[in-house]
Amino acid sequence: LRVHSRVMFGVGVLTPLIARFRALYPDIHVELLLAEAQADLRLQQIDVDFRIAPPVEAGLKRRILFKSERYLVASPDYIATMPELTSPPQLTNHACLCYLKPGERYVCRFMSEKGVEEVPLNPRHVTNSGIVQLELARLGEGIALLDDYTVANDIAQGRLVRLLPDFRVTNSSFEDGIYATILDTPMIPAKIRVFLDFVAEEVSGSDRRFLAYRQLGT
Repeated sequence: LRVHSRVMFGVGVLTPLIARFRALYPDIHVELLLAEAQADLRLQQIDVDFRIAPPVEAGLKRRILFKSERYLVASPDYIATMPELTSPPQLTNHACLCYLKPGERYVCRFMSEKGVEEVPLNPRHVTNSGIVQLELARLGEGIALLDDYTVANDIAQGRLVRLLPDFRVTNSSFEDGIYATILDTPMIPAKIRVFLDFVAEEVSGSDRRFLAYRQLGT
């Protein structure tokens, strides 16, 4: 079973689940490929691709596992020395830890009852790795925008603090989450079906995503 995933979900959620899945289905061998770039299921012969946005390509179908939000977070050490942050425009005065998206500007989009507001960011560090962003935020290097389930443990244990919690915020779409994506075929192979059912049982729903994520870097 050839599985592709974004790195943080693959390391923090899928890796421990695959170990438990093997105990239930020892005859199914799982190959887990991790990359931030989107996979081509046909070209790379991928059975299941876990994406943060719904697929737009023809010939694919999706199964949504959960919707998520993104949180702006920073360490208590950074917050102790940072300028006041009570509204989105003030984010331009802060050091931000930005995700590398070639050809795009570094911005955050904030949603409230007044609509959507876009704010340009001032990158202190830029990386294509959510794990790096998370560690830099813990080290007090600035403000990171990360998926809620990836920072829930750090917030609960006081390593990170959520900023501007009254706003929904994203650097892409407000419809992000985790979507299991497969080829649209007349029949779903049994190995794919049982794996998707197993993962869905572990993480689907509004709160289970917080329980499924294994904390990284501690």
